[in-house]
Amino acid sequence: MNDEHRYRSLRRLVLACMILVPAVPFIAALVIGYSHFTSALETGTIASMKRIVADHRHMLETFLDERRADLELIAASYTFEELAWPRSIQEVFRDLQTGSNAFVDLGVFNEAGVHMAYFGPYQLTGKVYREAAWFQEVMKRGWYVSDIFLGYRNVPHFVIAVVGEDESGRWVLRATVDSNLFNDLVKKVRIGRTGEAYIVNRNGLFQTERRSGGELMRSDPGMAEHVRRHPGIRTFIDKDPQGVEHLYATTWLEEKDWMLVVRQEKADAFKALRTTVYLVVLILLAGGTGIVLTAFVLTSRIVRRMERMDVEKDRLGEQLIRATRLAELGEMSAGFAHEINNPLQIIKSEQALIDTILDELRERGDLPASPDLEELRDSMEQISLQIERCSKITQAILKFGRESEPVTKDIDLLSFIPEVASMVEKKASVHGITLEEELEPNLPRIHGDPAQLQQVLLNLFNNAVDAVIARHGALGGIILVGARSRGDGQVAVTVQDNGCGISPDDLDKVFSPFFTTKPVGKGTGLGLSVCYGIVNSMGGTMEVDSEPGKGTTFTIILPAMSAPAGKAGTTVRDDGQGCEALSAA
Repeated sequence: MNDEHRYRSLRRLVLACMILVPAVPFIAALVIGYSHFTSALETGTIASMKRIVADHRHMLETFLDERRADLELIAASYTFEELAWPRSIQEVFRDLQTGSNAFVDLGVFNEAGVHMAYFGPYQLTGKVYREAAWFQEVMKRGWYVSDIFLGYRNVPHFVIAVVGEDESGRWVLRATVDSNLFNDLVKKVRIGRTGEAYIVNRNGLFQTERRSGGELMRSDPGMAEHVRRHPGIRTFIDKDPQGVEHLYATTWLEEKDWMLVVRQEKADAFKALRTTVYLVVLILLAGGTGIVLTAFVLTSRIVRRMERMDVEKDRLGEQLIRATRLAELGEMSAGFAHEINNPLQIIKSEQALIDTILDELRERGDLPASPDLEELRDSMEQISLQIERCSKITQAILKFGRESEPVTKDIDLLSFIPEVASMVEKKASVHGITLEEELEPNLPRIHGDPAQLQQVLLNLFNNAVDAVIARHGALGGIILVGARSRGDGQVAVTVQDNGCGISPDDLDKVFSPFFTTKPVGKGTGLGLSVCYGIVNSMGGTMEVDSEPGKGTTFTIILPAMSAPAGKAGTTVRDDGQGCEALSAA
């Protein structure tokens, strides 16, 4: 009876845990994912609208600049007397129309503002514009693009005027822009179902018609509090007088007090969010149902298994100890295979796929030969070499402690060390670390396995980078690699950093297998022990000197050959057999 009650309580507890434990991260993942997707969607929508506004503003400014340039060319090509003849201005206007049909009329004014000659659909010759705002502005600035106004013709329009000057004095050439053409130019922006574009002046008056309603020279009530000059493009969400929320993007034309407004209903701009909400709810329901059903099934199995475990308690105790040991070894082996071999195979497959695609593109002629292509192919070959290097270090770790014959060659440290240092130079510079070299001239060669020596140096470089970042962050880090002859038939290679250093208690254990001072998940504790074994197999020794808060110096002492580098023997550079070391203590 007691056991039955205990199992019932245990069943409820396990069931609650089986539901809550996966449900909490599941719901959290959904909420975080929805939040990030929403943020990305809003950012993308706003960025798209800003891009459209910027392109549209550039198009409108180009249109106005070209029309002004047309008039300035005429003013520079003709005298006032030539343009004041009706037939002459008529011919000039027709020539102007052949280049652009943006103008509907053309007129010339003397310095007193009298309309001396005119060609167009209205009777404006002889009219006096001395007090007109546009005339005063153009005489002051030399050119002027007016706001929409009625004028003598009593029809909403705007003009572009420029000042000409010759022996007769200053005079003005003015042309009226086709309002319909300009309106169509502004309104042709289409964003979704409700997107529209229009222009208002500094007083909030419509300078072009709005597709959803808005007459020329009338006030835009929805923009009253937003009509103030600002740099760049401004985006905001606001309600129109009908209470409908819109996403707005506004920008001012550079040389004109006109504000381009592009707006879209918020529901239309972010309609993808509704689909996302439905999808999140569906996933929540399906996932919740799956979690609950799985929890019931697993709970029943767990409880039944625990009942059998009570019966076989003594026998399973011994098996549990053995299983724990095997699990530890299995976890270690699986970690190596998962963290190193699987990603290497994926990288190798992706690299082969890229090579295949590049070859196909080159054969089809879609990718013509160029220095950049050759550089890309060299990079792909380098990737392949580095994959092989990493495969080799994987085998070296798995075979740690077993003796194997290295491939030894003569190594010129004067060229070898800079090549290895260049492999971590980019990583160091990204973190603000200065990588310096002090290599003694005429340094004797050494004899050893270039791949294994590269592994040792890369491991020391990476450890130094981690230590410097831990102390200095992204500013003030220095790593110094040096090489010198000791005068006793040996060569010393040093890697020195000004990082956080190693405590005295840990200094004696840095070369021990599986010892690491790095956080969980960042180091296996094998790097320096493997390096120590490599250096020892090359007939050398490895030393460390460190002071907490000041830095660490690793010294590799190797037997030197008799001939200095650059004289006799064969110089060995990077032969593609090196490999990047794992994180170490």
